[in-house]
Amino acid sequence: MSTHTGTRPDTAAHRNTRTGPLATVRNLGILAHVDAGKTTVTERILYATGTTHKRGEVHDGTTVTDFDPQERDRGITIFAAAVSCAWAGHRINLIDTPGHVDFADEVERSLRVLDGAVAVFDAVAGVEPQSESVWRQADRHGVPRIAFVNKMDRAGADLDTAVASIRERLHPAPLVVQLPIGAEDGFTGVVDLVRLRALVWTDGAHAAEEGPVPGTLREEALRRRRLLEEAVAERHPASLEEFCDRETLTAAILTAALRDLTRTGEGVVVLCGSAYRNRGVEPLLDAVVTYLPSPLDVSPVHGTHEGAEQERTADPAAPMAALAFKVSATPTGRLTYLRVYSGTIGKGDAVWDAGTRRTERVGRILRVRADRHDPLERAVAGDIVAVVGLKSARAGSTLCAPDAPLLLEPPGVAEPVVHVAVEAGRSTDTDRLAAALARLTEEDPSLAVRTDPETGQTVLSGMGELHLEVAVERVRREHGLEVTVGRPGVAYRETVGAGVTGFVHRHVKQDGGAGQFAHVVLDVEPWEEDGVGGGFVFRSTVVGGRVPQEYVRAVEAGCRDALAEGPLGGHPVTGLRVTLTDGQTHVKDSSDTAFRTAGRFGLRDALRASEMVLLEPVVEVTVTVPEDGVGGVLGDLAARRGRVTGSDTRGGAAVVTAAVPLAELFGYATRLRSRTQGRGTFTARPTGYAPAPANAVPTR
Repeated sequence: MSTHTGTRPDTAAHRNTRTGPLATVRNLGILAHVDAGKTTVTERILYATGTTHKRGEVHDGTTVTDFDPQERDRGITIFAAAVSCAWAGHRINLIDTPGHVDFADEVERSLRVLDGAVAVFDAVAGVEPQSESVWRQADRHGVPRIAFVNKMDRAGADLDTAVASIRERLHPAPLVVQLPIGAEDGFTGVVDLVRLRALVWTDGAHAAEEGPVPGTLREEALRRRRLLEEAVAERHPASLEEFCDRETLTAAILTAALRDLTRTGEGVVVLCGSAYRNRGVEPLLDAVVTYLPSPLDVSPVHGTHEGAEQERTADPAAPMAALAFKVSATPTGRLTYLRVYSGTIGKGDAVWDAGTRRTERVGRILRVRADRHDPLERAVAGDIVAVVGLKSARAGSTLCAPDAPLLLEPPGVAEPVVHVAVEAGRSTDTDRLAAALARLTEEDPSLAVRTDPETGQTVLSGMGELHLEVAVERVRREHGLEVTVGRPGVAYRETVGAGVTGFVHRHVKQDGGAGQFAHVVLDVEPWEEDGVGGGFVFRSTVVGGRVPQEYVRAVEAGCRDALAEGPLGGHPVTGLRVTLTDGQTHVKDSSDTAFRTAGRFGLRDALRASEMVLLEPVVEVTVTVPEDGVGGVLGDLAARRGRVTGSDTRGGAAVVTAAVPLAELFGYATRLRSRTQGRGTFTARPTGYAPAPANAVPTR
């Protein structure tokens, strides 16, 4: 008998209707390493749910979520794209995130507003470098996940090996709920270990054929079901009691336990399939609605108002609070993407931007399907929508009811590590270029623009070469500007190798009016945050009230001002601890301003007296090459000051991992293709900073 494992709606009217209460909403992200197949997974989800009636393909440039011309040209996801669809009476708001490390900030902003995620892994490669990065990002945000091992039809695909890499490299408890039927090109379906049934797909079919477990797999299925029950009972007290009483778990109890373990993060449900061949997508959707949380299942969102902490629950009747996580300029207007955490927002409503402290008015509300939109009259708690009409909102802005203000913590923004000088091809276009770059940074907070004080050049900074290439190409395509781009450079940092103690700085100013007086004594020393170089800590050991507390805070603010430019080359300073050990005040001339100035210039001079170290960004490079090309790759990495940290073999290819200074990787893609006759590939992800060699260029 042919059966769907969920309910596929077929009418546009059904798709545009909100399908039930808040418990039936899933805010979901798709996370993966580049080329693991997450955009194809997204496309198959849209097809399975009836949102699209034709399967989009990455290689054909026909995908829904990769709609930007550069995404289609390059065949990768660059911008997080939101889509909304329905499955089995549930509304799924889905965000397809980029897999390339240069666009990790898009992933960070998306994870901030999601309740759950599907992590997609390649069945041959298993956990790859960016898989680890996005997994750790989800860990930081406490986002529950299920895993989908994709590309089971590839040569060398092995579910057990992929699961082992999840266990060893990501350290969750993988709870495998499926057994593949067939291997590699013969992969045709899965055995559902929870319900002990077989789901088999045939090419061209819209749904799986459900039937009994094949006799040749029954013994193995029972063995794996037993292992699943034991793993669940070990981690779930209620299931343990049932398991001890009956020596087995019913499908209902096992499902409930898997849901609990997923939502607490104590386990990760693992499914498998081949998205390209449309096999395994319906069970994945069933797992999304069964195991991942609704907005009601997650903790209330916390914010502050006038220093007091407040929380808002996912209640449509509560005061409205929403977080903007993405801003995009489109032909239909400026779109601000919102996650509504509480309350209701309606078309024409006035909202308060807690960051800019301005009132804005919502022009239109849109249900998003990538670059297509359906108008809505209102959005309620739990919704992810786009709104038109907001002028000041940025990614990270809090929008709330004017009579119930609240400030939510914005997503973190990574510091740029690569920069290029850009200038307009024609001098008459200089102002247009400045406006175009300003719009880019408004849409993408991980980009930064500054003017070099020595050369007067405009400098664009970002997360990598590809990030900057995409940004410059957008300026050319969207604004019709000719742009000249300089050679890329890296963003250096400075740190303290050996500090100073008892450094005295007196700030005295008399210019006819009220004077300024501040006397501070500072200790400066190296400091590491959680065993990792970087960060800044300020503390005070002043006793006897020699420096009042309000002035201590001013000194700290001044010290933070001084971190912007170090003495070696004007680079930002990190990895130090400053202690205010003593000071003096004047009964009339001391003030916050005086002590902030003393903190700034005192630390600046103390750094000049310290032994400073120049730091350069370092990345972990994973190179995949044919085994006969390993020697050349190792030699090339050594020439680039690379330090090999590991090697492995996957699917007949050699995989070499090395730590390499980012400055040495410019042009590496071309060099690697040349050395391996186009058969080598590499990925890189930032791992931090390390001391730069003495011959590194120390100026900005």
